[in-house]
Amino acid sequence: MSEERARLTELAKRRGFFLRSAGAYGGVSGFYTFGPQGAALKENIEESWRERFAIREGNMEVDAPTVMPEPVFEASGHLEGFDDMLVECPECGSSHRADHVVEDNTDIEEAEGRAIDEIEAIIAEYELVCPTCGAGLAGRAVEEFNLMFETNIGPGSSSPGYLRPETAQGIFVEFPQLAEYARNQLPFGVTQIGRAYRNEISPRKSLLRVREFTQAELELFIDPQEDEPDLSGVADVEAPFYPIGEQEAEAGDLREATIREVVEDGVVAEPWIAYYLGIAARWYAAIGVDMDRFRFRQHLSGERAHYAADCWDAEAEVDGDWIELAGFAYRSDYDLSKHDAHSDEDFTVFKQYDEPVTVERPTVDPDMSALGPAFGGAAGAVADALADLAERDPDAFEGETVAVEVDGETHEVATDEANFAVEEVTEAGEHITPHVIEPSLGVDRALYTVLDHAYREDEVDGEARTFLSLPAAVAPTTVGVFPLMDKDGLGERARAVAAHLREAGLAVTYDDSGAIGRRYRRQDEVGTPYCVTVDYDTLEDDTVTVRERDTTAQRRVAVADLPGTLRGLRDGERAFDDL
Repeated sequence: MSEERARLTELAKRRGFFLRSAGAYGGVSGFYTFGPQGAALKENIEESWRERFAIREGNMEVDAPTVMPEPVFEASGHLEGFDDMLVECPECGSSHRADHVVEDNTDIEEAEGRAIDEIEAIIAEYELVCPTCGAGLAGRAVEEFNLMFETNIGPGSSSPGYLRPETAQGIFVEFPQLAEYARNQLPFGVTQIGRAYRNEISPRKSLLRVREFTQAELELFIDPQEDEPDLSGVADVEAPFYPIGEQEAEAGDLREATIREVVEDGVVAEPWIAYYLGIAARWYAAIGVDMDRFRFRQHLSGERAHYAADCWDAEAEVDGDWIELAGFAYRSDYDLSKHDAHSDEDFTVFKQYDEPVTVERPTVDPDMSALGPAFGGAAGAVADALADLAERDPDAFEGETVAVEVDGETHEVATDEANFAVEEVTEAGEHITPHVIEPSLGVDRALYTVLDHAYREDEVDGEARTFLSLPAAVAPTTVGVFPLMDKDGLGERARAVAAHLREAGLAVTYDDSGAIGRRYRRQDEVGTPYCVTVDYDTLEDDTVTVRERDTTAQRRVAVADLPGTLRGLRDGERAFDDL
């Protein structure tokens, strides 16, 4: 563990941000408990995301179960393709992610997208060893390991289920009902904030790679032929971009550009992705991410999911490494088409035409009196297959017989028994399968990044100080309230001020323990942006001292004005220097 990460981890545990769970029993890798400060910070980040991506965008929010039945993940493809590469040490038996072993010990930065045989060859070429015991890994088989946590729903094993690896499927499986809530009008968005689970081979780097984490996801359902975003609100947002061309160039570098420029130049091909990149850039800056240590990186072809037409990651530099904070993917109609095919529900919406249109429509009217004796129980499936074929390939009915496949078996039907025809039909609209735009955020990683980027060390009055320069809007506590001393009525007055501020909806902590300077340091270390001190002048003129964390500057404010003043400072509506 690096010195920087060790400092942050020690502060996080000591001050109640996060700690490894079940420490009394030795702990377990990949699971963390958020303490009082961390839980409050996490909630504030989630609420900030909800306000920006759900409320201000006019999107719905749902809360789906974390356990879902096996057919959901058969349809989504997670049971077959949700794997990481595992290599096991021949000496100590430790399991490691093979791509991480490669990235940590070579100059190869993106090993995850490489094939297994490539990874095996790299391990042999570089003579890589087990990170635990140092035994050689050359010649060891690299295998696929599915990351799903399996469970049973109800007694016995007849109803297998899985802890969800992403919150998205809880939205996709409910699409038919959600579309009704949206009156079948595209585009519409559905958000969700909740826990997800991945049985990571080797959790590491504190909150950056864990087995249980919180996601904040938005699934925007669009008509790909008609729906376009209004980019005017984000067109001038500037951010660093790292497209594929720059990544593959020998001297490639980040490109500083506005959202308008990357769309006009085709750097970001999908305008909806660009729209959410613009929103995200502003949001990350607002919650305290250092934008000098931030970038948008385009996925290389080898690492892009098979369903994604394009994908960009928001990344931040943490402890010398670039880590993924969020993904922005164009998922096309992959998810809804999969659930449509595997379930008994219709995952389309009806698109009304401006005016009815007359079209030629291939149809079949199979003679079931002939299909029944010929195919028995499969006759109905054969008839359905004929209807699908007529729509997909009308030319297949030009011969004397037509062949269809049902459950892997080919059946031939006489063309005259299929009763194929092309009819003129007047239609008021059509059923379409929406495409999906997905901004997906890891809340835990955002929290860790904000803490890392907020960490400061300086000197105040010749004394070393550690503080977290957190934005007031997300800080766990907005204001600490202290009596200068707990005597002469100062304590009672300070407690009354604290109660008054709590009633006004502010997050308040009260502290009368130790010297006033030590109390300031305690609040600085957990990122409290403002401290209020009740002193003897308060008893005379009903004013208090308000201290700002980063500069340690102080102002006198009337107690009557205090709630409004602190709310204005927290919400960015007032500046401390203007008090």
